[in-house]
Amino acid sequence: MRRSPAGITAVLTAVVLALPGALAAQTFTVQKYNIGGDGGNDYLSSDPSSGRVYISRGTHVMVVDGATGKVVGDILDTPRIHGIAFAPRHGNGFTTNAGDSTVTLFDMKTMAVHKKIHAGIDGLDGIMYDDASDKVLSINHSHVGGKGAGTAVVIDAKSGDVVTTIPLSGALPEGGASDGKGRIFINIEDSNSIDVIDTKTWKVVATWKIDPCDGPTGIAYDRKTNRIFSGCSKKSVVVDAASGKVVAELESGDGVDALGWDAAQKLIYIPAGQSGNVTVIHQDSPDKYTVVSTVATMRGAKTITVDDTKHMAFVFSPEYGPAPAPAAGAAPPAGRGRGARGPLIGAWFISIVH
Repeated sequence: MRRSPAGITAVLTAVVLALPGALAAQTFTVQKYNIGGDGGNDYLSSDPSSGRVYISRGTHVMVVDGATGKVVGDILDTPRIHGIAFAPRHGNGFTTNAGDSTVTLFDMKTMAVHKKIHAGIDGLDGIMYDDASDKVLSINHSHVGGKGAGTAVVIDAKSGDVVTTIPLSGALPEGGASDGKGRIFINIEDSNSIDVIDTKTWKVVATWKIDPCDGPTGIAYDRKTNRIFSGCSKKSVVVDAASGKVVAELESGDGVDALGWDAAQKLIYIPAGQSGNVTVIHQDSPDKYTVVSTVATMRGAKTITVDDTKHMAFVFSPEYGPAPAPAAGAAPPAGRGRGARGPLIGAWFISIVH
């Protein structure tokens, strides 16, 4: 599909009713850009140093200027890409490619690919950078003997060399976050829990249940209050990273697959792909949180990234036209299959500015 540099731009404003103190009259402006390109999507990641946003598109990564919605680059040969992470200390970026079980290492300035790293058996999904250990973790839905056995592959952020592989407690590990002091927290979607990793030994040292969260995916960590935010459909949670106890519940939309955090403004952004919106929540204190807005985006926009220097959040979703009519006598899709999909008619990059 031909790329459009900006396409249709819509500007919407969500104004919050006056609230006490610093929460009064918070405003969020939404801009939409049809950026074109082919492929579905999973995660997207922002690089605050350049203002670029990297969007996974199935077999490639589209790189977009967050301020203008203009496409400024494309990283190819990333089969079934899921996530993107950055190690700014070395100017290196990384992608998880489930199609060939590799991690692509690329230059953050030029977007040139340096190497592809074999990083696990299969199921590469989330990815994160831990600044304290200077390591990148590929978080994988791995399989052993036909059964799910999640892993995290630890990669040196400078050289791209694989350091070790960590067996995790569940089959479906998702996002990860670091406390910057030697511990990493990884959501385990299939058991509604969080694995705690010690970066000295690279082993799981605890697993915390985080009910009522159902299917935790996105995650963020606040280093000032020692709190973990786990994104879950309909009800996300806040966890005390010292005890592993859930200290707050956050109402959100349906179809959550990520979570964003602006530490400077103390705002949590929770995208909901089924509901077609982003719930914005203010951290009033370590254990108290207030919803300040529900910002309309579009159905399918289930992941998010936050540039906490410019105070912008970004989501993305393709838009498809009507599906073709099934052939006469054709059997319905098996199980949870969605059947045939209509043609791609839009590729919407959406910014939320506070």
